[in-house]
Amino acid sequence: MFDIASFIRELAIMAVPLLMAITCHEAAHGYAAWRLGDPTAKLAGRLTFNPVRHVDPVGTVIFPLILVLIKSPFLFGWAKPVPVNPRYFQDPVKGMMLVSLAGPGTNFALALGFAALFHALIALAVMLGGAGLQVIEPLVLMAQYGVIINLILGIFNLLPIPPLDGAKILAGFLPVRGVQVIYSFERYGFIVIILLLMTGVLQSVLLPMVSFFTNILL
Repeated sequence: MFDIASFIRELAIMAVPLLMAITCHEAAHGYAAWRLGDPTAKLAGRLTFNPVRHVDPVGTVIFPLILVLIKSPFLFGWAKPVPVNPRYFQDPVKGMMLVSLAGPGTNFALALGFAALFHALIALAVMLGGAGLQVIEPLVLMAQYGVIINLILGIFNLLPIPPLDGAKILAGFLPVRGVQVIYSFERYGFIVIILLLMTGVLQSVLLPMVSFFTNILL
């Protein structure tokens, strides 16, 4: 039987780290581009940690909600892409590589931060005893989700599938012809990702890596 109260509680606990992961990921792209000389994201008001500026109704709300409802072991989402104009960069390909690295790099930093919070809360719960654990438990779960969600988002975005960050990072190491090939497939990338998700290939590739690093951090 579907327990609506438990579902809402789990969703509320999960929502904070998910929004934080996606918002910081996109803001990091914009900040990196700005530091490299591109004011596009700044002028668009995207150099902010306000999630409202980054939320995509489908990718940030509907799609993750569907994954939660179907009990998917793999939870991810996306925000509105931060506008970047590589023509402002001295080297457009290398600039895009650095901008792309900023997103996953931020997620890995957040995973470390949530892991530190998790261990601090566990230590505090031990000090406070049973009553304290009941009060702290939602925060512990939130920190745990924060580690897992940021690891998933960071590792997922490193896949060399356009338009994911991994494809742009790979392009930084390729000759011009290779860069052209990668960007020519960008329009089909989302279809490929959905097919990999539906066939279970995506989970079989990512979940072992996520599990490995989660076990290290938690």
